[in-house]
Amino acid sequence: QVQLVESGGGLVQAGGSLRLSCATSASIFMFYNMAWYRQAPGNQRELVARITRNDITTYADSVKGRFTISRDNAKNTVYLQMNSLKPEDTAVYYCNGVYSRNYWGQGTQVTVSS
Repeated sequence: QVQLVESGGGLVQAGGSLRLSCATSASIFMFYNMAWYRQAPGNQRELVARITRNDITTYADSVKGRFTISRDNAKNTVYLQMNSLKPEDTAVYYCNGVYSRNYWGQGTQVTVSS
């Protein structure tokens, strides 16, 4: 069974940085693309960033220039580097991988204090 395990969330002050990691139990090449989503209380889950098998990246407008998605194929891990964090970035962040269906991690909480 394929598993995605996130880590790296926490509490940070506005303007700070965090790096999230998503480790997969299967080869990362299995996935057509991998992504980070987030969900704040009362809001729908939204796409934050996506990276394809060919390393093409896309970002939500709200995080462009601040967040960077990357992958380490040797470690079967996807990262989300988050800089210049804002209180509105506070949410549970989920790792997602697509191969025949969506696979999700359990989520990691990111809290940005003002």
